[in-house]
Amino acid sequence: MQFTEAKIGRVFILRLHDGDHLPEVLEKFAEEHYIQSALCFLVGGVRGKSRVVVGPRDEEALPPEPVVTLLSGASEVAGLGTIFVNEKNKPKLHMHASFGRGKKTITGCVRMGVDIWHIGEVVILELGNGETKRAVDAKTGFEFLEVG
Repeated sequence: MQFTEAKIGRVFILRLHDGDHLPEVLEKFAEEHYIQSALCFLVGGVRGKSRVVVGPRDEEALPPEPVVTLLSGASEVAGLGTIFVNEKNKPKLHMHASFGRGKKTITGCVRMGVDIWHIGEVVILELGNGETKRAVDAKTGFEFLEVG
């Protein structure tokens, strides 16, 4: 385990609009507001045909091949994520969310593209004073969080 200590900095409250696309809209916002690290909360709705990563096809294969599922219709969403800058100093969102429609729920990562359906509310808690950065891992291709 690695760790660093951080303080809560600015707090942003965002209303996303119909069709706004994650992760791009949050990464662009973070870049425009010089957010280096943050915690993000998402509630609202997402459009059907949004693409969600729901795991690796084979957990032993490296690099892993993602299993991607399409949401079958507009769904409720509750998500939690982080933003940290990568090796190029660009903010990168890592968010997992649960999507519900009827009695069916899908949980996964939004990295392949999720579109807001009419309502999206995000609270971003900026984290300051921590020493963090995302760096590409050669074996997996993931951008792992490096601390310290």
